[in-house]
Amino acid sequence: MTYNWQQKNWPDFQYDLSEIEPLLFKFSEKVGRVSGLLRGLPEKTQNEAIIDLMVAEAIKTSEIEGEYLSRQDVMSSIRNNLGLSHQQVSDLRAQGAAELMVDVRNTFEEELRQEKLFSWHQMIMKGSKGITVGDWRSHEEPMQVVSGAMGKEKIHYEAPPSRIVPQEMTGFISWFNETGPGGKSEIKKPVVRSAIAHLYFETIHPFEDGNGRIGRAISEKALSQYVKRPILLSLSRAIEAKKKDYYAALQKAQQSNEITPWITYFLTMAIEAQDQAESLIDFTLKKTQFFDRFASTLNERQLKVVRRMLEEGPKGFEGGMSAKKYIAVTQTSKATATRDLQDLVEKNIFLPFGGGRSTKYALNLGYSEER
Repeated sequence: MTYNWQQKNWPDFQYDLSEIEPLLFKFSEKVGRVSGLLRGLPEKTQNEAIIDLMVAEAIKTSEIEGEYLSRQDVMSSIRNNLGLSHQQVSDLRAQGAAELMVDVRNTFEEELRQEKLFSWHQMIMKGSKGITVGDWRSHEEPMQVVSGAMGKEKIHYEAPPSRIVPQEMTGFISWFNETGPGGKSEIKKPVVRSAIAHLYFETIHPFEDGNGRIGRAISEKALSQYVKRPILLSLSRAIEAKKKDYYAALQKAQQSNEITPWITYFLTMAIEAQDQAESLIDFTLKKTQFFDRFASTLNERQLKVVRRMLEEGPKGFEGGMSAKKYIAVTQTSKATATRDLQDLVEKNIFLPFGGGRSTKYALNLGYSEER
């Protein structure tokens, strides 16, 4: 099999946008709508929504690579990096993921530089051992994406050899800066440039590890440069929800420099990410309104449980809250848990479903009047 980087027209990517103009328009429309929704919120709620989006991106971009971070650690680290708190976080991976999210947002207007990519790599590789950090890979053995058991591996992709990575990355960085707003080879459609940037970077695969996370950060930077503010979406959240589709589309795109199918996939995924951002902003507003209304009426145990449920985001707490889970979260007695749950139902904060011993509770963010 020959890969795109082995072909004569690399990296002269070809594509036809005629069939996806409606999708391009839809994406632009979504970007405007999400921006409008955010601007309509009180400043404190705006900040909470932005932080929630950053947390979602940090967690999901790591999950795609099989790394699972504590939401609380990531949230605390992001707040620390924004100067909003000074909480102790021991997980170096969570610290690094948060640093990347904040730095990508703070530096989106800057041209892309090799030093910035090295800095990002150092952030996400915090605590890693046995690999080159903050520099291009230099090992002689092939850089391959494989799956399957030892001895039965299936090679999905083989990247350019390490010896040519520095020149390939020089070309990539120049391309990225020249195709940005006002550049001599500007790509007018931001989502198209974002899609190509991700594919181009992932194809070179310049680092020993962490390429996916940095590639997605580059895509976010590309989008932010056009809207002239940090883009409000979590690409990783949309990708992680259909991870097999992402890898299938990427693998196919790395076999040819005609990349119309890849741009179509990426655009569809970016629209889904905008939909999710809209849901998250709406959820953040409801969460803020909820606490404004009910926080003073709840005891510490109830508040702890409600906060834990809200941590799960718009999808809600999987399986609902139960008496058993309530006891586990609050470390209280069965009798106290029963009283607390009944009180939450009476205040119309919890909505019961099921019945008997299997009764579960959903959080009511619809704000019906108290019964």
